[in-house]
Amino acid sequence: MGSKPLVALAVAALALLHSWLLAPATASISYDRKGIIINGQRRILISGSIHYPRSTPEMWPDLIQKAKDGGLDVIQTYVFWNGHEPSPGQYYFGGRYDLVRFIKLVKQAGLYVHLRIGPYVCAEWNFGGFPIWLKYVPGISFRTDNEPFKAAMQKFTETIVSMMKAEGLYEWQGGPVILSQIENEYGPVEYYGGAPAKAYTNWAASMAVGLKTGVPWVMCKQDDAPDPVINTCNGFYCDYFSPNKPYKPTMWTENWTGWFTSFGNAVPHRPVEDVAFAVAKFIQKGGSFVNYYMYHGGTNFGRTAGGPFIATSYDYDAPIDEYGLLREPKWGHLRDLHRAIKLCEPALVSSDPVVKSLGNSQESHEFRSSSGACAAFLANYDSQSYATVTFNGMHYNLPPWSISILPDCKTTVFNTARVGAQTSRMKMTWAGSFSWQSYSEETNSLDDSSFAKNGLYEQISQTWDKSDYLCVNIGQDEQFLRTGIQPVLTVLSAGDALHVFVNGQYAGNAYGGLNNPKLTFNGNVKMWAGSNKISILSVAVGLPNVGNHFETWNAGVLGPVTLSGLNEGNRDLSHQQWTYQIGTKGEHLSLHSLEGSSAVEWGNTFFNAPGGNEPLALDMSSMGKGQIWINGESVGRYWPAYKASGSCGYCDYRGTFDENKCRSDCGEPSQRWYHVPRSLLKPSGNLLVVFEEWGGDPNKISLVKRSVESVCAEVAEWQPTINNWRVKKYGKPKVHLSCPAGHKMTNIKFASFGTPLGSCGSYSEGICHAHHSYDAFQKDITQADGLLQNCVGQQACSAVVAPEVFGGDPCPGTMKRLAVEAICE
Repeated sequence: MGSKPLVALAVAALALLHSWLLAPATASISYDRKGIIINGQRRILISGSIHYPRSTPEMWPDLIQKAKDGGLDVIQTYVFWNGHEPSPGQYYFGGRYDLVRFIKLVKQAGLYVHLRIGPYVCAEWNFGGFPIWLKYVPGISFRTDNEPFKAAMQKFTETIVSMMKAEGLYEWQGGPVILSQIENEYGPVEYYGGAPAKAYTNWAASMAVGLKTGVPWVMCKQDDAPDPVINTCNGFYCDYFSPNKPYKPTMWTENWTGWFTSFGNAVPHRPVEDVAFAVAKFIQKGGSFVNYYMYHGGTNFGRTAGGPFIATSYDYDAPIDEYGLLREPKWGHLRDLHRAIKLCEPALVSSDPVVKSLGNSQESHEFRSSSGACAAFLANYDSQSYATVTFNGMHYNLPPWSISILPDCKTTVFNTARVGAQTSRMKMTWAGSFSWQSYSEETNSLDDSSFAKNGLYEQISQTWDKSDYLCVNIGQDEQFLRTGIQPVLTVLSAGDALHVFVNGQYAGNAYGGLNNPKLTFNGNVKMWAGSNKISILSVAVGLPNVGNHFETWNAGVLGPVTLSGLNEGNRDLSHQQWTYQIGTKGEHLSLHSLEGSSAVEWGNTFFNAPGGNEPLALDMSSMGKGQIWINGESVGRYWPAYKASGSCGYCDYRGTFDENKCRSDCGEPSQRWYHVPRSLLKPSGNLLVVFEEWGGDPNKISLVKRSVESVCAEVAEWQPTINNWRVKKYGKPKVHLSCPAGHKMTNIKFASFGTPLGSCGSYSEGICHAHHSYDAFQKDITQADGLLQNCVGQQACSAVVAPEVFGGDPCPGTMKRLAVEAICE
């Protein structure tokens, strides 16, 4: 576990600050109350979380470039301890866990890195990022003033910091790392942990600062973060937040762009209008660092999903979707927000806002620097009504629950509720089916790896999380069955799911849920006089990732296990001898790998990769529950039979958001599509292996391509009271349409300048409609502004939103907008 002496706890805050500023001597990152200072320049920094193991190295350059194009300055990532140190002292930094390669790609793109070492990460990641071996270190107690835990945590943190220094990745070395994080959302845990927890907080801060990284450290959701560590905010909103010292910057390390998907629950979404509103509200208060969690969520490949019951998809409704495609309008609207904020940066970093009331629920925040820079934010907090406000002698119309940004204190260049970015409608297109051969396991057969124990044992202590599965068997002599009555078997489990077999026949299953993984199986079972065998396949669905004292958490059948309905009454089987087998026989044979598949005759079941470069997925809607491997690589768990429950319906961006507000797919599988990165496939000879627990129809499994079906845009005319200012400085508003690279617009499905109705994919004309609306996109027309190019046949095009472009004003005196939808092929 390492023999380095622990850093002393009793160190004065002043001494910590002094040592941090002095080492290394070439440090070029510092901070003050207005922001992070990089090479002497105070910055407003826009960041986004991209977790390297949740995508493939082949995807990283494109994801990073899209983040840069979206206006980000920083990429934020956790460091995943259980992926890097699967066994004590045995490190791995290859493949999807090649942290150095990922950071160097960020540097090549010209972006910075915020490295959240933790090493506890939460992140809906299996066991919160802790390696499972840590649970069984003698005398350990997680995340408290415990010497075995602190020794292991310090050793791993030192390993990562030493690697960063050796590779020259800190900013003072010419690298991109400008910030680090120690621990993660520990404040709520400390609250209940008392003095040992408080001592642990101080130790963690002291240990981290003592590593002399030359960049600031942060602790998120840690109001008592010791100097010089910066405490930061996580949440859907952070405008209420202030750091614990007046000389620390106001930082938001997790602005939740959506929420995670879990098996059995509806899929969450967060409207981009609300995300943008939350960011603008934070910046107008003096915030200087905002990170989107997630900017690209990605995929929980293999068995990395935590929870339990966290889905394989970690899409998170992020601006870049799970497959690496832009989620529009979320990506584009936030890009436009970032541009507006950057226009305000000279004033934002130089002064505090002057706040004035503009109405009952409206106010202004005005920033003025000594050099004459001026920026203003005009807010309408009313969630129902529009408001017209007067600011600096001019009138501004503010939609409900919105903030307008004025980089010159005059001109509105962005409003959080007016989405000018295009919307993309996605489609899943069939790309191939499969031929199948099957291998069935006998539920009552054991191999040489089985072992017997008296009583029931906690599952993870036996499997060490090498497999989701633990089979437990018991033999019973039942000479005294009651005539005509089937016995009732009752099995209590700490979670997460189980299947019951009696004498090799399926007797039923039971499973828990995200908020309560514990379960009880209770059912009649067919037994006969004589020898009977009860087999229970206990299933874990990801280890918990949040909570206190991870080392105490349990899974699996802990009992009691009872039979009732016997002549003798009830029988408790819990303390009898049980036979255990870790994993399934198929796992022991490695049937999921190309090498292990030779153990059975799969026959001609290999498939070819489909052409093109679109992202791929498997449609598993016809199956029940299990796991997927392609060419020996685990795609993850699937569970489409667990239908989504909850409330789904119309989603209104207005008003305070939470993870239950805007959800979809009620009554449908929580996850139907399972991402297959193209880098997993060869041109031909690919092997797909599926382990099915519940039963399903594999003949309906298909490979699909994900692509953009159509793009839509809506742009409103600017208010007459401010239109002259905007036109003078920025020109008339334009609508922009763009298909993905390699695709073109083949048809204009809809176009209307006036008062169109509906939304992307289901537009219709309103009472007011300019009859030449289509012409601006289907014909080359010369206007006073110049030639408008025919969009059909083009990858991208634009048009000015003004009456003369569409043949004149169809309804003078009415505020009009343009809605257009183009098909991409």
